[in-house]
Parts: sequence; structure tokens; C-alpha cells
Amino acid sequence: MENTLKNESKAKMLWKLFISTFSLSAFTFGGGFVIVSLMKKKFVEELGWLEESEMLDITAIAQSSPGPIPINASVILGYRMCGILGALIAVIGTSLPPLIIISVISKFYQQFRENTVIALALQVMRAGVAAVIFDVVLNLAKNITKTKNILYIAMMVIAFIMTYVFDVSAMTIILLCVVIGVCNLLYDMRKEGK
Repeated sequence: MENTLKNESKAKMLWKLFISTFSLSAFTFGGGFVIVSLMKKKFVEELGWLEESEMLDITAIAQSSPGPIPINASVILGYRMCGILGALIAVIGTSLPPLIIISVISKFYQQFRENTVIALALQVMRAGVAAVIFDVVLNLAKNITKTKNILYIAMMVIAFIMTYVFDVSAMTIILLCVVIGVCNLLYDMRKEGK
């Protein structure tokens, strides 16, 4: 009896995970950073499955890993919630909407390309995407400043300057941040005598 309830509970969790990732992916335009903000709202604020710091960690890992950010984040989130099966369900939920939408668009590409209404709608969506990405940046920056760690805040500001002013590649910045983070960890461990 208890095993049956546990299986039902896991099935409900998997279904909720699938529906959540599917709906987020279906209604997200503009790429990975847009979906991160929506994932935070859904999984941290609405469902309470993750802490805000965990979502920040998932975002950092998903962004620095090869591949699309939404898929990477879904793998981590799904695995965190329900193991390997959860990761698989979350990836399927995240992958299906773009697969369906791109298939339809490719079938009617010429009609979409020549339709002024669709071109205008895409133009308007860009403004919305920019606003959501800006929201993600503000939330991530707020989380960094909440730590009150001078090193993290300095890294954030320097990374912004390196990207925006000096046009340094994101991969170089990520690798530098990893090196600095590892050095900081080793320094802290040595200081504590571990």
C-alpha cells in the first residue's frame, strides 16, 4: 500500500514536472535567459521545489555547460526532483514545444516569411524578450549582491566590463571565473586548515 502511494506520488511529480517544463518551453520566446527567469518564478516561487540559491547554481551550471541553457537547466532540475527519470521527463517536456513549433514553421516557411502580421508580431516579441532578459540580469545581480561577498561582486562588475567594453568572449570570462572560484575555495580551505 505504501509503495503504491509512493509510486502515485512520484507519477504525479513527474507529470507536474513534464507539464511545467512543457508549458514554460511552449510560451518562451527569446532563448535561454528568458526561460531562466520563468523557471525561477515557477520552481522557486510557485512550486517551492528549489531555493533561490539553488536556481542560481542551476543557471550558472546550465550557462557554462555546452548546449542550450533550457535543456541543461531541465536536466539538472529533473534530476534534482526525480533522478534520471525526472531528467529525461524534463528534457522531453522542454524539447517538444520547440520541435513542434519549428516543424510547423519549416512546413510553412515561405508563408511565414512573407506575412507582414507575423513579421510585426516577431518584432514586438523582441521588445518583450529584451525586458525579460533585463529582469533576469537584475535578479542575478541582486542575488550576487545579497551575498555581500566583495570577491563575487567585483567578479560580476569586472565580467560585465570585460564583456561590454572590451568584447571579451563569454567562454573566456566563465573560465576565468572558474579559476578564481577554485583558487578562492582552496584559499578558504587552507585558511581553515583542511
